[in-house]
Amino acid sequence: MSDPIVILTEEPLGPDDRANIAKLLDGGDAPLVVLVPANTERHLLVDFLENLSLLDIAKAFRELAPQSHDPQVERAEASQALAASLVALEGLGGGVTGEIVDGGAVAGLVSKVRSLDAAQAVVITRPHAIADTFHTDWANKAQDQLGLPVLHLYAGSGFIGDS
Repeated sequence: MSDPIVILTEEPLGPDDRANIAKLLDGGDAPLVVLVPANTERHLLVDFLENLSLLDIAKAFRELAPQSHDPQVERAEASQALAASLVALEGLGGGVTGEIVDGGAVAGLVSKVRSLDAAQAVVITRPHAIADTFHTDWANKAQDQLGLPVLHLYAGSGFIGDS
């Protein structure tokens, strides 16, 4: 059996993501471990600038309003994303398992990669214009901490992020 591949995602994985992971596995039997953070730790200013860069001005200003985050709601949403992701990847590699990450998403990825002695890490996110441009996205942060390449894929597409 091959070394496990740890996948961190902020989105429920779907058919396009399955195809990308299948290509990565290339018929191998590596077990897959999916991590979904309970809280994605987004930053107000970055989100505002990102929405502006996408010309979604109404959303940019709507999200400036104070929002309270209910940890139980966030955990339920993460649980749904994890369940959908496990179904989407079912039958690939040497099996698929997953868990919800409490605390920082990158810290959870780094911890899991180290505890499993995984040789590969994958981050699947929506495009985040500001974070991707300034290399402050999850994949770049994880790569800096792990010292190994981290594949950054954009959810629901075949596009690779710059990490």
